[in-house]
Amino acid sequence: MTEPETKFELAGKAIKTLLEKPDNDTLLELYALYKQGSAGDVSGEKPGLFDFVAGAKYSAWEQLRGLSPESARQKYIELVEKLAGPLDK
Repeated sequence: MTEPETKFELAGKAIKTLLEKPDNDTLLELYALYKQGSAGDVSGEKPGLFDFVAGAKYSAWEQLRGLSPESARQKYIELVEKLAGPLDK
């Protein structure tokens, strides 16, 4: 596993240990960057109109279409470090 991939995994674990929950916009950004970094461009059908949370997540991920997974992983790591502090190996 390369260093960026290792930091991406560490960031995924670190975000779960935050003492304070981020605001909803930040949570959506974290979700979208993580999905783009791990799965690439959005896939699957858009959730139904009344599934507000799933719809918001899908839309946030969809806005990142075309962003390379490597760039998404780096942006995710930077955001997590901003919230949780530096990631140690």
